[in-house]
Amino acid sequence: MEVLNKILYWISTGLMLPVVVGLLFLFLRALAALGSFYGLYVNRLKAAKKVTPFLGEVASSGLTGQQAPTGKDRIFASLEHLLQAVHSPVNREKILSDFELAMSKQLSTTKNMSKLGPVLGLMGTLIPMGPALVGLASGDITSMAENMQVAFSTTVVGLIVGAIGFTLTEVKQRWFAKDLSLLYYISDLISEEHAKKEK
Repeated sequence: MEVLNKILYWISTGLMLPVVVGLLFLFLRALAALGSFYGLYVNRLKAAKKVTPFLGEVASSGLTGQQAPTGKDRIFASLEHLLQAVHSPVNREKILSDFELAMSKQLSTTKNMSKLGPVLGLMGTLIPMGPALVGLASGDITSMAENMQVAFSTTVVGLIVGAIGFTLTEVKQRWFAKDLSLLYYISDLISEEHAKKEK
């Protein structure tokens, strides 16, 4: 039993360095995600200035003769493709599915951060506890204090990463749901106008 305990102890202490490196990497990714989130927010403000008038024109006079607004955001390309696929419901479904997949891919990074950050933070908390208890038992207060400092630091960093990932994921999900609702609205309008023409 003592041999098994030593093996488990070696495994856990050996994981400390990868855990710390992983946490630092996730923290840097979280900071980068905040920067890209700001850029996405600015792009959405610009996109809203083009999409809102377009929707007003569609609501008042229909889709006939309408040109999709242009911009850098993915929704502009999807709108243009929908308007080009007026006579093909299958292509419109494919466009909507591709948009959903692209948005899901964009969310994967922050989703992973929201899950992995707290997990690595917890591992970084528990792993130094063993050496800290050994230091306490042997009277080595300095060693115990150093290990406890690492334990609490990794907890804080892990929670910060998780909080950033969770917050960005929630906001982006609302944005993408709104975009998808708009695309479905345009697709349904196309189907409705096409059905009226056939009558």
